[in-house]
Formats: sequence, structure tokens, C-alpha cells
Amino acid sequence: MNLIVAVDKNWAIGKDNKLLVSIPADMKYFREMTTGKVVVMGRKTLESFPGGKPLANRTNLVLTTDSSYQKEGITTFASVQELLEGLKEYARDEVFVIGGESVYKELLPYCQKAYVTKIDLGYDADTYFPNLDEDKEWKLTKISDEQTYFDLEYVFSIYERV
Repeated sequence: MNLIVAVDKNWAIGKDNKLLVSIPADMKYFREMTTGKVVVMGRKTLESFPGGKPLANRTNLVLTTDSSYQKEGITTFASVQELLEGLKEYARDEVFVIGGESVYKELLPYCQKAYVTKIDLGYDADTYFPNLDEDKEWKLTKISDEQTYFDLEYVFSIYERV
């Protein structure tokens, strides 16, 4: 299983159920990496999408403690164990965890690769991703040249479980 996330320099990922910033090249990267794949998210992440609709051209799986939660175009799972059972029918490298904070934290132990867009700026935030630079189970294996979007500097990086 993989995960994909954009973090600021403090590993923050969001505020008030919204992304910290929208960088067109990062959005394109996200689309390229996840289109045709399986995306795993929490209910609040799904509801943060335009119209609360699932992502097009992907298999949308939602991990939620609300067992009655139903929406067209998604499959819900009430527990991590139930989700892991459901994921057995998919190739591991076809699955991307896409947030939010609690889903990332719950599923990080099952992920092998993390695609992290690192933005060199700190934002006011209320949700965070675990700092992989401080986690001895993860190693930075690839980093892009520095990119810019107006005055923002960022890199695309890949971490792999060691």
C-alpha cells in the first residue's frame, strides 16, 4: 500500500477540513499517481471534495466509524481490519491512502511507500502527518529538484519503509 500527501515544513496537512494550499503541479501529480487506482480515505476527506463526491476514475474506499454511512460511488469499511480484508483483491501498489490525519496514522504501518510533496513554508494548521524524517522505519529515497509556484518552494519526495 502507498500513501500520497502534501505537507508543510511542520508536516501539517490541513486546516478546517481543507488543504493548506492548492498547487496546480501537485494536484496534477496527485491525479497522475491515483487515476485508475484505489484511493482510501476517511469520511471527512470525502466530504471535503467538491460536492462531497468521490474522485472520478478511481475506486473510492472510505474508512469510517459511522457504519450507516453510505454514498453513491464509494465502498465503506468500519474498521482497519475490515478494510485490509477488502484490499486483498487489489494489487498493493495500486492502493493509495489519501487522508485525512487519522486515516494516515491508522494505515501508515501498512504502507510501503509514501509520496510526499514537501512545501517549504509553515501554515496555520489543525491536522498533521507523522514526520517521516524522524521515523527510523522510513527512509527518503528520492527527491525532485526544487519547484516553485509563485513564492512557494516545494519538492516531490518519496519515502520507503526500511
